[in-house]
Amino acid sequence: MKRFYTFTLAIAIVFTLIVSGSQLVFAQANAITGGPLAEDMLLEDPEPNGDNLRQDDSGVDTWISKWYGPEGNYENNGTFQVSGSIDLIEEGSGGKLNQVSLSTIDGLLMTQDINMEWGDDHGGDRAWTVFELEVANDHNMNRDGPADNIDTYVMCVIDSPSDMQAVMSPAHDDWAQIWINGEKWYNNTRWTGKNQTILHTVEVDLQKGANVLLYRCGESGGAAYLNLHFDDATHDAVTIYPKDATDQSSFFAEIQDIIVSVEPAGKLTTTWADIKRQ
Repeated sequence: MKRFYTFTLAIAIVFTLIVSGSQLVFAQANAITGGPLAEDMLLEDPEPNGDNLRQDDSGVDTWISKWYGPEGNYENNGTFQVSGSIDLIEEGSGGKLNQVSLSTIDGLLMTQDINMEWGDDHGGDRAWTVFELEVANDHNMNRDGPADNIDTYVMCVIDSPSDMQAVMSPAHDDWAQIWINGEKWYNNTRWTGKNQTILHTVEVDLQKGANVLLYRCGESGGAAYLNLHFDDATHDAVTIYPKDATDQSSFFAEIQDIIVSVEPAGKLTTTWADIKRQ
C-alpha cells in the first residue's frame, strides 16, 4: 500500500510539472514599452523573444478582421528574410509613398490615386480595397494567391476620443512590422506560434482623432497569418475603420469626418473634403 501511495504521489508530481510547463508556454506575453522604436532598432527583434512568452489569446473576441490595403499580396518575395528589410511600398509607388508616410493621414489619402505597381513577377498592379481576414485561419494572408513567399500589407484607422495609451497584441507568421502615425512601434522576425497566440504586448500612443495603423507581415512557407487586437479599454473607447465599408470609396466615405491632414507648423489644417476639392 505504501508503494502504491508513493507511485501515486510520483504521478501527481509529474502531472503538476507537465501542467506547469504548458502554462509556462502560454504564460503572459512580454510587454514592450517605451516606444516608438529608435532609429537603430527599427529592424531588431524584441528582447526577450522566446517560446516561454507565448500567450494564448484565442478567447479574445476583439481581434480585428476587417482591413484596408492592396487588393493582393506582393508575391515571390524571395523569402521574408530577403524582403523584410526592403520597403515594398516605396518600390510599388515609384517613390511617391513609403512605409512610414503610408502610416499617416496624408499617405493614406494618397492611396486613392496611387496603386502598387509591383511588376508581373510580384503580383502585378494592386489597387486598394477593403477585405476581411479570417482570424482563426492559419493561412489568412494567402487571399486566393500563392501560399508561400508573400508579403501582406493591411491598414486601419483608429478614431480615439482623446490622447491615450493603448496596448497592442499582434499575432503573426512570420516577420511582422507595425507603424502608427508615421512611427514604427513593432518589429519581430519570429512567428508567434498560432493565429491567436502572441509573444508580446506593445504599449502604443494614440492621438485624439484619427490614427493610421499599417501592419506588414512577410511569409516564406507553412502557416501565413496576421492578426491584431488591443486591450479591452481601448476597444471600448475607440472606433476602428473599416467598419461597414466594403471597398475603397465606402471606406473613405465613412472616415471623411475624422480625417484631418496636419500641415507644417503655421499652416491651417485641411480636411479630407478640402483635399478632394483641390
